[in-house]
Amino acid sequence: MKFFIDTANLNDIQEAVDLGVLDGVTTNPSLMAKEGIKGLDNVMAHYKQICEMVDGDVSAEVIAVDFEEMVREGEMLADLHPNIVVKVPMTRDGVKAIKYFAEKGIKTNCTLIFSAGQALLAAKAGATYVSPFVGRLDDIGHDGLLLVQQIVEIFSNYGYPTQVLAASVRHVPHLIQCAEIGADVVTCPLSVITGLLKHPLTDSGLATFLADHKKVNS
Repeated sequence: MKFFIDTANLNDIQEAVDLGVLDGVTTNPSLMAKEGIKGLDNVMAHYKQICEMVDGDVSAEVIAVDFEEMVREGEMLADLHPNIVVKVPMTRDGVKAIKYFAEKGIKTNCTLIFSAGQALLAAKAGATYVSPFVGRLDDIGHDGLLLVQQIVEIFSNYGYPTQVLAASVRHVPHLIQCAEIGADVVTCPLSVITGLLKHPLTDSGLATFLADHKKVNS
């Protein structure tokens, strides 16, 4: 399973790179705004900087909601760097744009997926990734992990090459369950990835080993 980090924070990205487990990055306008990145030129420069840090796909989201503008923005983003994946919303025009980009050889990530039917449409249009939102479905009393499982099974049934990118992954149990289900990718904050390091028995075991070492060598 691939690990993507969901951020525009360069320090977090570098820490994940240094850990040696990062496969890619997902971003969106909200994450850019959180880092104080404003203005088209600054946003584009920031995307390019992320791409130069990461040896993997970097999802960059279009702002437009109509087909023509999605295509214009998407082509502009794709021209920035070979690692760019154009992030497109699950709408009628979004599906049309995914088809267009697929025919041009431009990678896409269909975002805001909340049903298996939406994922199926995106896959048929040629999306590189589909992003079901686990946590946001959980927030309204639906089972986000069940949706991921449904999409994985459907794509497996028909051999779709589209990868299932589980988004809105908020904690370690989410990530582990996505791995059990067979999600191709998870994207999450750095804290969720580093949370995999932690276990109280590891901490206590290491403390015991160090204490015994000190006794032997004192």
